[in-house]
Amino acid sequence: MARMKRSEQLAAMGEGNFRDPRPAEHFTAYHERSRTREPDAAYEAVRILTMLWAFTFFRARSISSEKVPQSGPLIFAPNHGSFMDHFFLGAFMRRKVRFMAKSQLFQPPAQWVYTHGGVFPIRRGHRDEEAFITARAILERGGAVAMYCEGGRSRDGTLAERPKPGIGRLALESGVPIVPVAIHGSAQVRNYKRGQFPKVTVQYGDPIRYERVDDPTRDQQMAVAEDIFAEIGVLYSGLESLGRKGVLQRVREQRRLERRGKKRAATA
Repeated sequence: MARMKRSEQLAAMGEGNFRDPRPAEHFTAYHERSRTREPDAAYEAVRILTMLWAFTFFRARSISSEKVPQSGPLIFAPNHGSFMDHFFLGAFMRRKVRFMAKSQLFQPPAQWVYTHGGVFPIRRGHRDEEAFITARAILERGGAVAMYCEGGRSRDGTLAERPKPGIGRLALESGVPIVPVAIHGSAQVRNYKRGQFPKVTVQYGDPIRYERVDDPTRDQQMAVAEDIFAEIGVLYSGLESLGRKGVLQRVREQRRLERRGKKRAATA
């Protein structure tokens, strides 16, 4: 019932095209650029503009961004409720985040911004090996990749019942740290045409790392995906029940307890 009530309050999402009819060869140039080049000035320009929009209209703030490693290969694993999630996630990061995005977004003229901003496509409706090859190539160069655990956006504003196995596959095949991320409030962003601008909070979790597996089975992929998604669920439910202020108070208290524990250990 709560899920239904929340969805009734949201502006409807378009049905969209869940299978991209364009051939795989159409996206070759985008993958090649992402595998061999870093994002250029377009990334910073878009980041600054959307960051100002996010901070001003959606009062976007982050919690525990210090948990994110500032260098080395890294996977961000956020939930997905809005077209703005790319920008909410990257707004609080100094390092450039490379996004795996649905192929339908790669249409003129926006494709130029996506390509130069370091975004690469995953061919929707197909088993797209090229997207995973590109993601691993970026990670091998020490980059940061973001992949949504749920695949597509939530239509009712709540977390999905289960994640997709893709995040588990990438985590196992790369063996690099994964940072679970809860983006709370972003589903209501689609109501901006109604003059509604929700408060958005981005909370970063502790990095998780799994032993590398060259060819993980689907069961292994799903088990890791569910493990990562459970961490997101814990963060998200905290924001749901306590709100931003409540979670901040809890995080600060945890930090104080940790500092006290270190001091006692140092003097013991």
